Order: sequence, then structure tokens, then C-alpha cells
Amino acid sequence: MTKRNASNWLILFLVFSSLTGCAAVVVGAAVTTVDIATDRRTVGSYIDDNNLEVSIRSKVMKDSELKKGTHVSVTAMNGIVLLTGEVFSNEQGNRIIKITRDHNPREVINHLQISGTTGIVSRGNDAWITSKVKTALYTRLKLDANRIKVVTEYSKVYLLGLVSKKEARDAVNATRTIKGVTKVYKVFEYI
Repeated sequence: MTKRNASNWLILFLVFSSLTGCAAVVVGAAVTTVDIATDRRTVGSYIDDNNLEVSIRSKVMKDSELKKGTHVSVTAMNGIVLLTGEVFSNEQGNRIIKITRDHNPREVINHLQISGTTGIVSRGNDAWITSKVKTALYTRLKLDANRIKVVTEYSKVYLLGLVSKKEARDAVNATRTIKGVTKVYKVFEYI
């Protein structure tokens, strides 16, 4: 299915949903339509990545051995899964990696740290850094927000996406100038 066909189907869905009064569905579908239209991944890859993230996250959250003492972020881009966050032991980390691999991603990049879970202040700081990086990528480089995913954990920034080498270089250089960023990791695929 091409992006144009997917957009047409989503528009039809939006119209139908608005007739039935499902405003929340309409807004969600509209956001998804915009995301898909500007993303370099195929519609199938976009949907697969979202399903991969939700499925892995759900399985980790339901695992009784992982519920306590872990904070795990799962980010998928074009079949590559980035794991970030905190676990208390190697065993927990290995269990999360196994759960992830059971979902057959193209690649697993493990950046889980063995430590206590971060607090609200640390997570808030990471969210603030992420917003500053996204703003810089858009305002300084005019990069579409959907081209590069930004994940921040412990003030370390992970950049994921399908980009040109120039876009990657510019994004890394812009990210390094953001106050509070301690390290930048490139998880790019090049077009």
C-alpha cells in the first residue's frame, strides 16, 4: 500500500468516524495520517514499528519478574529496537532482551543500565532535553519532526531515523550544543 493510498483510506476513516461522533478517533487518525505522510518509512514499516513498541512494552510490563524495579523505554525505527532505561540486575536485562528478540526485530540495541530507577526529576530533565533537541532540529535545521526520533535517558540523547549523511551530521552537531546533553548516540540508517 502506498502512502497516498493509506492517506486516502485514513481520510475516508476520518469522514466515517466524524459522522458517528467519535471525535477522539478522528483526532488520533488525523495525527497518524500526518505522521505517515511525512515519515520516510513505508506505511507498513511505520505500523510494524508502532506495533513492535506496544507489544514489547506490554509484555515487559506484564512480566511479574520485571514489574518491580525496572524502567524500560522501547523505541522502534524501521525494525531496529532501542532499549533504554534501568534494571536492577543482568538477569532482568537479559529477560527484556529475550522478550524483545522474541518479537523478531531486525536488530536490538541494548542501552539498559543496571541501577535503581530514575526519579521524576531525572525523567523531567530528560523530557526537557528531548523537547529542546526536537525544537533545535526543527528551527535550526528545518528537519521534519517525524524524520528523527529523539530519546533521552540520563541526559544521553539517542537519535534514530532514516536520514541522509548530511542530516545525520547536522542533527548530531545541533544536539551536542544543547545545554544538559552529556552524550549523543547515532542510531541512524542512511538513505
